[in-house]
Amino acid sequence: MGQPDDRLDDEDYPAFTMGRAAEIVGCTPDFLRRLGEAKLIDPFRSGGGHRRYSRYQIRLAARAREMCDQGTDIASACRIIILEDQLEEALRQNRAHEAHHHD
Repeated sequence: MGQPDDRLDDEDYPAFTMGRAAEIVGCTPDFLRRLGEAKLIDPFRSGGGHRRYSRYQIRLAARAREMCDQGTDIASACRIIILEDQLEEALRQNRAHEAHHHD
């Protein structure tokens, strides 16, 4: 296991409290809860049940907030972001597959 400082560089390490995540995103804690309900992000729960967010989840929340600020409803924004991420992953896998077959 790495040192605690190493975890801060980990995109998926749940380093941020709900209040801090909301502050970074520029939204309310309720907005973050609604993103969880829409299945965009699933925050880690501390031993006490408090939500903790990773940098990756904060980036997703910021994308959703931007879309909502432009008039997209939250459910649609979440669905679009999920589909964009799935497409990005599929394209990455295709590139890896093609590179493997060209060797």
